[in-house]
Amino acid sequence: MSLASPAPLARPALPDAQTVTAVTHWTDRLFSFRVTRPPSLRFRSGEFVMIGLLDDRGRPLLRAYSIASPSWDGELEFYSIKVPDGPLTSRLQHIRPGDQLILRPKPVGTLVLDALRPGRRLFLFATGTGIAPFASLLRDPETWERFEEVVLMHTCPRLADLEYGRLLVEGLADDPLIGEMMAGRLRYYPTTTQEPSARTGRITDNLVSGRVFADLAMAPIDPARDRAMVCGSLAFNLDMKAILEGCGLREGANSDPAEYVVEKAFVG
Repeated sequence: MSLASPAPLARPALPDAQTVTAVTHWTDRLFSFRVTRPPSLRFRSGEFVMIGLLDDRGRPLLRAYSIASPSWDGELEFYSIKVPDGPLTSRLQHIRPGDQLILRPKPVGTLVLDALRPGRRLFLFATGTGIAPFASLLRDPETWERFEEVVLMHTCPRLADLEYGRLLVEGLADDPLIGEMMAGRLRYYPTTTQEPSARTGRITDNLVSGRVFADLAMAPIDPARDRAMVCGSLAFNLDMKAILEGCGLREGANSDPAEYVVEKAFVG
């Protein structure tokens, strides 16, 4: 008589589970992925949600991730760094289509159009994966309805790190919703800091020196017409706050719109 094989151990059910639909590895340090969208989820372009996986003890391990897809998209896109010893990203970077992850459908954030007063020109300042919320905003028709011109400044260490943003910008012209309305209205200024490229230097340095305004043949920041959004490391955010306030811009919030906003939840 043969003995029956032991039943496999039951895996704990994943709370607020969503299914991974696509994964793209851009470099050895950067990747993006798409997941199914909860039918009840409503968010404003630029907001973030908590996503994650279960740890070794079956407990949720969550971090704040900006939604990179626009509010009308049927799926959710995220853009992430890879940290070999990071509690979450060391696991998250190995996900594949069909895997599940936790997504808490309670979007929040300050990088939303409602937190800015009306203006004519919108500056988007990002380092690294800080471009994620701007990937959402750039593909939202409301951005182009509210502003006459958008200036995207994105800085990364290496050229390869800029690829996600470059393809995003190149694809906007063919976007069925905003392709025609944004034609000729986006100024894209990518730079590198650790590898030679067509344009180099930190965003802060290129602003203070005035190089970006000379390169793009445009007027400096003016609080009467310009608005700004900032997403990067804590040090970058603090430096940008000082620069923008030195130009006469005031920090806004959902409850008190002003001339610029900073995403405080982002670190990377």
